[in-house]
Amino acid sequence: MLYVALFAFVLWVLCFADAITTDDDQFRNLSKEGWLVIVLLLPLVGSVLWLVVGRPQRDPGDRLPADPEEAEFVRRCRERAEEQRREGFHGRDQE
Repeated sequence: MLYVALFAFVLWVLCFADAITTDDDQFRNLSKEGWLVIVLLLPLVGSVLWLVVGRPQRDPGDRLPADPEEAEFVRRCRERAEEQRREGFHGRDQE
């Protein structure tokens, strides 16, 4: 039982910290203050609600590597892929 309580406490602290550090314009369904009140007053339920419906969805594809050379390579690959999507990929041998 102690482990469940410890897990719930850690989840609550992490969700509350995540809600505090999230930018105001990224919240879903409620304002920042609303989510902070929900997570604070309903620790377990509020934390789960925050994770499911409140937390902003981050697109992992938007992140670039820290190394400038790798970041440039990824940026060029994305540009080329987008260009191919727009034009339709005709690089295959036509029979």
